[in-house]
Amino acid sequence: MLGILYGIIIICLVVIGILWMRLRLYKGQIHRMKEELSMLHKEDTNYRLSSYCRIGETEEMIQILNEVLQEYREEMKRLRNENRLYKESITSISHDIRTPLTSAKGYTQMLSGSMRFDNVYTDSTQIDTIPAENGLLVEKQQEYVKKIEQRIDDVTDMLNQLFEYARVEAGELEFLPERINLNNLFAETISMFYNNFVMKNCEPVVEIVETPCYIYADKRALIRVIENLIKNALVHGTENYIFSLKKSGARAILSVSNRTDSIEEKDIAYIFDRFYTTDQSRTRKTTGLGLAIVKRFTSQMGGSVRAFLERDMFTIEIEFEQIISFSDFH
Repeated sequence: MLGILYGIIIICLVVIGILWMRLRLYKGQIHRMKEELSMLHKEDTNYRLSSYCRIGETEEMIQILNEVLQEYREEMKRLRNENRLYKESITSISHDIRTPLTSAKGYTQMLSGSMRFDNVYTDSTQIDTIPAENGLLVEKQQEYVKKIEQRIDDVTDMLNQLFEYARVEAGELEFLPERINLNNLFAETISMFYNNFVMKNCEPVVEIVETPCYIYADKRALIRVIENLIKNALVHGTENYIFSLKKSGARAILSVSNRTDSIEEKDIAYIFDRFYTTDQSRTRKTTGLGLAIVKRFTSQMGGSVRAFLERDMFTIEIEFEQIISFSDFH
């Protein structure tokens, strides 16, 4: 009887030993899978999950996971290729359309100039203009030509944004940081839009800190960022335009605010998405790329950007790290 009991105990110990070994193998396999999956998450590689625990259905499970990983890689490769072709197509189309637009703009300018004279000569051939009583017809023609030029400028601007964004996405734009006085650049860029605000019968409030804010940034890209912010304000704003530059510790904070009737709280989460626009009727001549370019350029230059809505005042705020100068300590 005692021998049987010992036999049972030995069998139990053997079973426990086998189960313990299997458990260790399972834990080792899980730990190894965890490390391999973490590595695959961080790196773009064709590495496959390995199996050294050929117990139960472990090997079959790893095989299925490898098949899923392979399908995922092939799908990502296809999407990357399609995205590359899309960017190349956008760049090519933008360039092809911009060329005739530039030509058309030149011809409208020539036409506008020719209307200042009674007779125009082209290739030794005299072209008589239509007689105009008190110059009214010529004045009306000039008005039409100006409208044509404005439409061409609008389309050209939208194509420029599309072309620029495609180049950014394709990694073709090189950013060359330099030391920039943000105070001066901000004020100069705002002044370029003086006539736009005059046409809207409003005068923006400009609040720029007196002490210089120096940052490292690509000058061309920074000007584009500020221009896009102002254009966005002009398109979607109604009044109360406020342009502000202030310091907060080691940060320079640039903001553009305006009252709006077209932006709601639900739009804020998508406001920097490409092609997103709150103008569903597409009557405001916008591509929905202006703020997407702002975010991408700001990020490329080491800054951060956010948008928020307080009541009906919409604000976009950009932060850059300042270059600390000796004047900051006085």
